[in-house]
Order: sequence, then structure tokens, then C-alpha cells
Amino acid sequence: MRRLSQHLLSAVFAIALASPAIITGCVARVGVGYRVYDPGYGDYHVWDDNEAGFYARWEGETHRAHVDFRKRPAAEQKEYFTWRHNQH
Repeated sequence: MRRLSQHLLSAVFAIALASPAIITGCVARVGVGYRVYDPGYGDYHVWDDNEAGFYARWEGETHRAHVDFRKRPAAEQKEYFTWRHNQH
């Protein structure tokens, strides 16, 4: 019984030590978008919820299946940025 309580105490201690790092790692990624460079216009787009909404709209309007933007061919990325710069 004593051995079981020692293992349980060790597990609880390990979880307590690891949880701040895990929670902080998740919080750091939420709401902080990555930047995507637009070579045609020479600017950056912060890929956040707002930009993701525009991207989803572009995919719908152009009848494209959803693909992560970074995996799209350069020609389609350029097409998106041209469309995006014409939106207000």
C-alpha cells in the first residue's frame, strides 16, 4: 500500500510540474497568428481568425476544396492575395 501511495504521489507531483508548461504552450498559440509574406504586394498578412475567415470565403467563392494556405501552389496563393487586396 505504501508503494502505491508513493507512485501516486509521484504521478501527482509530475502532473503538477508539467501542467504550467502545457497550459502556457497552448495559450501562446491561441490568438497569435503566424505571418505570411505576400511577394506580389510586398507585405505580410497575419494569419489570425480574421484572415482565416477571408480565406474560407475565397475558397467558397472560387469553388475550391479546403487546403491549408501554406500547402497551396504559389500561383493559387498569389490569386488569393490579389483577391484579398481587393476586399475591404
